[in-house]
Amino acid sequence: MLFSNQDLKKLIVPLIIEQVLNSAIGTIDTLMVSNVGSAALSGVSLVDSINKLIIFLFTALATGGAIICAQYIGRRDGKNADKAARQVLMASLLLSLLVSALSLVFRRGILRLIFGSVEEDVMLASLDYYLITIFSYPFIAVFNAGSALYRAAGNSKLSMKISLIANLVNIAGNYLLLFVIPMGVRGAALSTLASYGFSALVLLYTMRSPNHGFDMGRLRDFRVDTRMILRVLAIGLPTGIENSMFQFGKLIVQSTVSTLGTVAIAANALVVVLEFLSSMPSQAIGTGLMTVAGQCIGAGRLDEAKYYIKKLTLWSFIILAAADLLVMAITPAAIHFAGMDSETGSLVMKTMVIITIIKPFLWPLAFVPSSGMKAAGDVRFGMIVSTVSMWVSRVALTALLCRVLGVGLVGIWCGYFADWAVRSVAFTLRYRSGKWADHELIS
Repeated sequence: MLFSNQDLKKLIVPLIIEQVLNSAIGTIDTLMVSNVGSAALSGVSLVDSINKLIIFLFTALATGGAIICAQYIGRRDGKNADKAARQVLMASLLLSLLVSALSLVFRRGILRLIFGSVEEDVMLASLDYYLITIFSYPFIAVFNAGSALYRAAGNSKLSMKISLIANLVNIAGNYLLLFVIPMGVRGAALSTLASYGFSALVLLYTMRSPNHGFDMGRLRDFRVDTRMILRVLAIGLPTGIENSMFQFGKLIVQSTVSTLGTVAIAANALVVVLEFLSSMPSQAIGTGLMTVAGQCIGAGRLDEAKYYIKKLTLWSFIILAAADLLVMAITPAAIHFAGMDSETGSLVMKTMVIITIIKPFLWPLAFVPSSGMKAAGDVRFGMIVSTVSMWVSRVALTALLCRVLGVGLVGIWCGYFADWAVRSVAFTLRYRSGKWADHELIS
């Protein structure tokens, strides 16, 4: 077998830690900026929702490159793995520069289009924060690409360590530029820019050494290879569309939540955070599975790829159940820390109990096997299933339950459960059909 249990743990545990650290940067900005004022806090929160969409775009491109590289590594074709890695870095940098330029030119129009007529002080804070964080996009793209490439080689510790230090840089920068030198949202944006810049530059420096999995060669070796980039895009574009539709659907669902009243809105805000927290370990398993299955397929060991898809899905069932119980146990403390009244806290508890009971049975099959099948190049099926299920289950069903039938907040999560159920059935049938393994990404 290509991967022992110890190998899997070495790959997945750092991924779990890195996911927590990466999600912490925006959260830390929000918490520390909350001391500056409500307008500043609102401005940062609004811009972060845009930045998350951009990050998902870069992540999708990096995922495509990582899968290609993992297959070459599994085949022990280091030359083409290095070549693909260079193409991923180049494509990520060029795309991020284009996105940055467009965002810079149209930043006012983008904010007005998405957020409409928000209060003027909120819009000014948003413009200040957005203007500076736009310059972080190339760093984010390069770091995501480099991290994905290291994962493809089975090395997830390095990016985890860099993320840890980057978070410390962000916290120190926020403290200095918010409290010592009070610069408002500009200070928070500058510290975020510094943390992402640090991450990208350190990672690029480490990639100069072939001991970390890739030999990037010299600058003159970075030449555009259209054929290789098209292979990367064949994976990255459908994944990007899937991720974008997923986030867009969440925004539409949020508009349904906004019709339920202040209590439901406040309760759902905490529920979303807690539910996401319990998902992190299983999401890391899915990310690690792409590396494992990709190397197995590249090595021509399809049976081992199938074995690991089953094994890591089982791990996800167990770990998710434990994570849900742990999050349920800390929910009362979270309610108290958030200062919620009894009505809002009661709604949070009720919703979390339902999620804790249902989620472990549906979520793993809905998300983990699809990651393994993506490693074989089966991305279009996942894109179609995810998009259709999102619009029918999350958007249409939640609108029916909440806006027409008046079910309340539980109706929102019934839409989520339906989405997970549809995805579970679709991806289970796809796996059993074997059609997901009919793709050929590398020749």
